[in-house]
Amino acid sequence: MKATVDYCGEIHEVTADAQVCVGREGDLVIDDNPYLHRRFLEFTYVDGLLWLANVGNALTATIADGHGLVQTWLSPGARVPLVFPHCVVWFTAGPTTYELDVSQDAAPFATAVEEQPGDGATTMGRVSFTPDQRLLILALAEDILRRGNRGAGAIPHSRTAAERLGWTTTKFNRKLDNVCEKLAKMGVRGLVGSTERTASNRRVRLVEYALAARLVTMDDLVWLDSIDA
Repeated sequence: MKATVDYCGEIHEVTADAQVCVGREGDLVIDDNPYLHRRFLEFTYVDGLLWLANVGNALTATIADGHGLVQTWLSPGARVPLVFPHCVVWFTAGPTTYELDVSQDAAPFATAVEEQPGDGATTMGRVSFTPDQRLLILALAEDILRRGNRGAGAIPHSRTAAERLGWTTTKFNRKLDNVCEKLAKMGVRGLVGSTERTASNRRVRLVEYALAARLVTMDDLVWLDSIDA
């Protein structure tokens, strides 16, 4: 019974006798980002299951299975079992978004995925995105998608993303409202809220969800490249 946590090629093993803590002062030290908790995420085996716990008091994490079919949002103080052979964890501290790969050799569940040819449409559940809405998500996730390797990337401010698309900030924010409302109606948490803090973090939550659910991938960057042509 063993799992591995991989960050940029730095690999740590989780066993029944050894947990792995992620943070500024954890077993897996991310970097000296002052926005990151000293101890943030803990991977442990309990009763034969691999668990991920958020031991921080402010940051959240998004977890998805390796195919992007199942995802969840881990708030401070919460924990969740990781039941698939491969999971990906995203979290954002300050201006930087990080990505961890988690693999285990005795996962209790496996996903059966049938590859199907795409038709160019972007649809998730009952939600279908317009070309402009797809470009908006890509503009926010571009830096992370272009990295080419796992690690850390930045999510731009609305004004920067708007300039990247040749839009006004007003147009960008209006379309951002529409995308967040669509996904919120589908049950995605953290995109529309009554508190200022929740609303201010919606770009982060949108990007993490889009990556987890495979709403956008590296192949979709050609849409942005067409703007530069």
